[in-house]
This record gives sequence, structure tokens and C-alpha cells, in this order.
Amino acid sequence: MAIISLGATASLGSGVVIQQRLAEAELLAIGLEYRQALQSYSDATPQGQATAPRELAELLRDPRYPGVRRHLRRIYPDPLTGTPEWGIVRFPDGRISGVHSLKKSPTIRRVAFPAGLEGFAKAEQYDEWVFALMPEQPAATPQFPPLFPN
Repeated sequence: MAIISLGATASLGSGVVIQQRLAEAELLAIGLEYRQALQSYSDATPQGQATAPRELAELLRDPRYPGVRRHLRRIYPDPLTGTPEWGIVRFPDGRISGVHSLKKSPTIRRVAFPAGLEGFAKAEQYDEWVFALMPEQPAATPQFPPLFPN
């Protein structure tokens, strides 16, 4: 009987880990959706307008345009908490620069993050996975060979 009980406990434990891995994968997919929506909002900025929203709802219907312009289909729930509440990272002017889960538990995944999220490997908890606007990259300075080599 003890062996059966031990086997059942091990199965339950692995089931919990599988469930957490699935939730992590979903968090990464949804987080990338939010990041893409923030980037779309920024890229679609009319001259003289703010490049980031004040609220997530502005990603559903961009108030800077008279017609309907969507950058996100809906406010997705956080797959780790099950609620539509997200941690919000803001620029100094109060506008949204990124989102993160409110879950403060240890991550399982440590490798194989999607492009642009490699820094997540250093995170200890899920609330450290911040899906933020990508900073502007300066244009590369072209390198020309010297006119008069030594």
C-alpha cells in the first residue's frame, strides 16, 4: 500500500510540474502579445502624440485615432494567477512601458527563451519576467576600410 501511495504522490508531483510548465509557455506567448501590442502602439504614433498608452485598454481601441484601431484583441488573463490583473511597468511620465505577472513564485524554465527574452534566464520569480517595449537601437555606424593601409 505504501508503494502505491508513493507512486500516486510522485504522479501528482509531476502533474503539477507539467501544469506549471504549460502555464509558463502560455505566459510567454501572452507576454509577447502584450509586448507586440505596445510596439504596435508606439509604431503607429501620429506626430506629436504619446508613444505609449496610459492604460492597457488603450491597446484595445487606440484613442489617438477617430476610427477603431486595435493593437491587442483583448485583455488576456495572466495564466499563472488566472486574473486579468497584470503588474504594470511605467515610464517616468506614467505611460505603460511593459507588463509582468504578479505571481511571486520560482520559475521552472531557465533556458530556451524566445528571441529578445534571453534575459529571463536570470530571473528567479515570474514577476521578474517583464514584457516591455524594445528600446530604440541606434543605427550602426558603417565601418569602411582605411584609405591608406599601413
